[in-house]
Amino acid sequence: MILIGQYDSPFVRRTAIALTLYGMPFEHRPWSVWADADKLAELNPLRRVPTLVLDDGETLIESGAILDALDEMVGPERAMLPRSGPARRRALKVCALATGLADKAVSLFYEGFLHAAPSPVWIDRCRSQIADVLNALETDRAGGTAAWWLGEAIGHADVAVACALRFTREAHPGLFDEVRWPMLAAHADACEALGAFRQIAQPIVVTMPD
Repeated sequence: MILIGQYDSPFVRRTAIALTLYGMPFEHRPWSVWADADKLAELNPLRRVPTLVLDDGETLIESGAILDALDEMVGPERAMLPRSGPARRRALKVCALATGLADKAVSLFYEGFLHAAPSPVWIDRCRSQIADVLNALETDRAGGTAAWWLGEAIGHADVAVACALRFTREAHPGLFDEVRWPMLAAHADACEALGAFRQIAQPIVVTMPD
């Protein structure tokens, strides 16, 4: 398989970490959505990452859809998302909040990076959304007593939250308050201590086209 995208993206990173945790070998092509947009468009008309090319040439797009396919490949006993019921719904909600957090953090980053006069209204909205999501995730994580979000085994919810938090902390220093959100800080530290997280990591890099 070929995974396309840079690891500073929380969406590419969560996909690569899942592949690593599953022990599924893959080739990594760190294409930029800016500098490599034309090459990316040949595989994904959205010009977005992650894009995963399977061994048979089929192309998968969007991290949630990719991870769903990977879960199917490894089978229900190894899948990192509960099969059904309340646990699955909770995991999906946590993943949705985490990916929404990442999306807002990315939007906030590019608002300041691309615009000479960033919109104060948009910045305030993104910051409010980020804080509200962090509050919700903190409350949800505090409601559990297991080692990981939904039990004793790491799952997609754990990875999604940790990847979103790392990007938010690096892209917006000072925005994440460890005192205000201690459960999330502890969760992120536990994830980042794992080998897969240490292996799949990259500082934020923006490569614009010439």
